[in-house]
Amino acid sequence: MYFYGASLYPGGSQADLNSVGFDWMHNYWCNLMNETAMNGLENPARPIAIAAMIILCFSILVFFFQCAKQLVTSKIWRIIIRVFGTLSMVSACLIFTQFHDIMTIISSVFGILVVIGIIWAVYQSNFTFFKISGLVCILLMLLNNYIYYSLNGIEYLPIIQKITFAVVLLWIAGLSLKMKTRGY
Repeated sequence: MYFYGASLYPGGSQADLNSVGFDWMHNYWCNLMNETAMNGLENPARPIAIAAMIILCFSILVFFFQCAKQLVTSKIWRIIIRVFGTLSMVSACLIFTQFHDIMTIISSVFGILVVIGIIWAVYQSNFTFFKISGLVCILLMLLNNYIYYSLNGIEYLPIIQKITFAVVLLWIAGLSLKMKTRGY
């Protein structure tokens, strides 16, 4: 759905307000959810991108609950993952609103705590690859937030954002598959 939404995006990016179409190097995913594209035109990608975001967040929330149930042994971490995971994903679903910045902060803070909880559970398992790759996920999320709030290297953030999404989603998919094949 995001790829389809990107194909509908009229244009404009932080690098060039007059560019045509979605620029994978310079547009953010959030640009797809804006009412107006950065070039000032009405954005037909918006409903598709919002629907994609809701589906993505719900899917990740299901992962959080499954991981808490199947992998996490500590009762407190199970609660933290479920509650903070829900807060993170509900906030992420709302980044298309006028409260984008605050929703991004809420989603990021709670999301990082959830990933820390999951990585803690992974560290108690023998999933060595997921221990290391989980730390890479946290570092990428922290890098995204650092760049976003400090503006240092902001011109690179759109591509770093997409790399982070891909790495985190691959980590989630891989860990889900690993839990399933291990009978968790």
